[in-house]
Amino acid sequence: MENKRPIPITLGGQEGQNLSVIGDTYRILVAGKETGGAFAAIDMLIPTGGGPGPHAHPDFEETFYVIDGEVEVKSEAGTYIATKGSYVVIPKGGIVHCFKNKNSKTAHLLCTVVPSGLEEMFLEIGKPVDLGEFLPPPPMDPESIKQLIAIAGKYGQKVFPPDYLG
Repeated sequence: MENKRPIPITLGGQEGQNLSVIGDTYRILVAGKETGGAFAAIDMLIPTGGGPGPHAHPDFEETFYVIDGEVEVKSEAGTYIATKGSYVVIPKGGIVHCFKNKNSKTAHLLCTVVPSGLEEMFLEIGKPVDLGEFLPPPPMDPESIKQLIAIAGKYGQKVFPPDYLG
């Protein structure tokens, strides 16, 4: 009789797919295709000035654990400085939020999304890089913005103007 139970998913410290996404470097630790869509986990390196602009996603929860450094998390509910050891939960429902690294040190975050799907957007818009490599953010001309909004929409996200949260 063959054992049909799922086996543990393991990933070494240098393994995983590394992507440059809007100038940040994300390593996909586990994707929905490996968890039956239950969740995905992404290791994020955010350089000075990096981080996503204002966006919302009503159908999934996103959490961040700050491994090192700090980020300014803004939402319609206010601003929070998340330092090393901080944990941030963006609940389902679609609150507009963003985060930025305003520090001179690279921020290191662990992001989990429930259910999965966000990692698929990163795979579509990201460019493969080596672990710890940073590419400059792509130009945000009107055509690039239009394309980003369309791709984000495919994955249940809405993108807002950079100054939306002040």
